[in-house]
Amino acid sequence: MAGICAGDQLGPGSARGALFTGVVLTAGALRVRGRAGVVVGMVAVAVLGVAVTQRAHDGVVHSPLTAPIDARADVNVTVTLVEDPRGDQYNARVLARVGTITSGESGVASGGGRTVLVTAGGDVGPRLRLLAAGDRVELAGWLSPLAGYDTRLRWRHAVGRLDATELLAFHDARSPLARVANGLRDLVLSGTEYLPATERSLVAGFLLGDTRGLPWTVEEQFRAAGLTHLLAVSGANVAFVLVLVGPVLRRTGLQGRLAGGLLVLVVFGTMTRWEPSVLRACAMAACSMTALYLGRPAAGLRVLALAALVLLVVDPFLVHSVAFLLSCGASAGIAVLGAPIAARIRGPGWVREGLGVTLAAQLGVAPVLLPVFGSVPLVALPANLVAVPVAGPLTVWGLVAGVAGGLVGRWVPSVAALLQVPTLLLARVVLAVADLASRYPLAVDGRGAWGLAAAVAAIAAAGGARAARRVVVDARVPPR
Repeated sequence: MAGICAGDQLGPGSARGALFTGVVLTAGALRVRGRAGVVVGMVAVAVLGVAVTQRAHDGVVHSPLTAPIDARADVNVTVTLVEDPRGDQYNARVLARVGTITSGESGVASGGGRTVLVTAGGDVGPRLRLLAAGDRVELAGWLSPLAGYDTRLRWRHAVGRLDATELLAFHDARSPLARVANGLRDLVLSGTEYLPATERSLVAGFLLGDTRGLPWTVEEQFRAAGLTHLLAVSGANVAFVLVLVGPVLRRTGLQGRLAGGLLVLVVFGTMTRWEPSVLRACAMAACSMTALYLGRPAAGLRVLALAALVLLVVDPFLVHSVAFLLSCGASAGIAVLGAPIAARIRGPGWVREGLGVTLAAQLGVAPVLLPVFGSVPLVALPANLVAVPVAGPLTVWGLVAGVAGGLVGRWVPSVAALLQVPTLLLARVVLAVADLASRYPLAVDGRGAWGLAAAVAAIAAAGGARAARRVVVDARVPPR
């Protein structure tokens, strides 16, 4: 983190020297034992953070598209969609990676694989919205720099904007991975066509993190209720997928189990378009499986640290992703505070565990929510306590019913529709919880959070003092 912040301040640069130094120090840290190795390793990752951040900034500022973007040139481009297009009935927006660029002045040239924001209206927008991530498109339009709210997309490595005026041609995904992932997405969602539009979009969000069809009013309700995390694919989804393929993987050897598990993670991540929470969850799962393969199981907090370190070295701009920070914060809160909080709550086990995990996650994301959104919703605690137990069955049954309904729907539509009845009921329960909780916008701002922190510290200090007095009293009792 320190290295990435320093790299942001230093700005664009090749940073070859820093990159070489970081690699050498990393190799040295792996050979040095004890505290000296830890110190060398910390310096190594800090230097790597500086190097990769400067290089990431340099890739945004200097690219084959810099000149035509500055000139706002009219171009024909061949692009590969990075994500699924978003927009309304008449417009579309999507990030795409430029393969080739053709302009009247320079002819055909390579786009260097740089990312641009493609915007389209008229008859191009609706056609573009029918495509999916991985598809290749030939477009005509003009390039321009990112401006206004779109400048935030530079943290996703976007170098400019393409206003598309004509869709010249489109092709299916060339990558076998993208084809498999898109096919599995269609299979998972095929059975949900028997659900109403809102419930279908909600199930798509639970299963794949795809909330494009969800009304903005419903998204606001989830945000006000502190339930937005349910619409993002996370560790629970990854764990469920690994459980599904577990019987098959267990029939292979240790190496086959590791290779198969990593392959499942790659396919699932591609299906969910590698959202930040998916990146974090898949990276943690990969670290855990690798540790088990090596015979060195690691605790949850250590796995989180290793996963975050690897992801930030690969893409330092993730540090500017609110979704990534929220995902890591929630995971850290659960790993550090979940069990201690649950142990101090009285009541049935399911209540203690639910409250402990929910409260720990809210404390973990508070350092992100407060500076970004200005407050932390208090209603999130009871809302999550009710919604999360429903979200699990909804995710599991939604996946099973979606796949089964898609397979039998062609021949027996009534059976496919019947399979979605539990899905519909569970989805409406979650929607009702979000709607009800959003009507009570109780929240804690920064000053309130400091007050609560002081109160908790005072209570903890008082409890520690009472425990110390009990120890002193017990020490005065003579032994028998």
